[in-house]
Amino acid sequence: MRNVYICLPFEEDVKGNSEKAKRYAKYAFECGMAPVMPHFYVEIVENQSKENIEAMVESGMSLLWEADECWVFGEELTEKMKKEIRFAQKLNIDILYFTENEKGEICSAKKKKAKKRR
Repeated sequence: MRNVYICLPFEEDVKGNSEKAKRYAKYAFECGMAPVMPHFYVEIVENQSKENIEAMVESGMSLLWEADECWVFGEELTEKMKKEIRFAQKLNIDILYFTENEKGEICSAKKKKAKKRR
């Protein structure tokens, strides 16, 4: 089974995004992938301070080393998401961008082949 890193917004509505992360992880699993995601840390870290959120994001970045693909969810990219995407590109990981319809259903993916940077 291939590993897929789930990339979506982390800040703002941390708990709400954690619920989205679970839904996206379930979708990835149903697609035959093993999802890995930093949003798991929300479940184990009670204090959602800015410092702890930053630490969770940094901890989650280490999961990219184990990923075969990076799936990006959402219309807008946060700075943290852009950082994850740049790191995935440096690791030469394929990146897929997903959108949702008005009902919140995952409806499309656009694949962008990561190019190795020199």
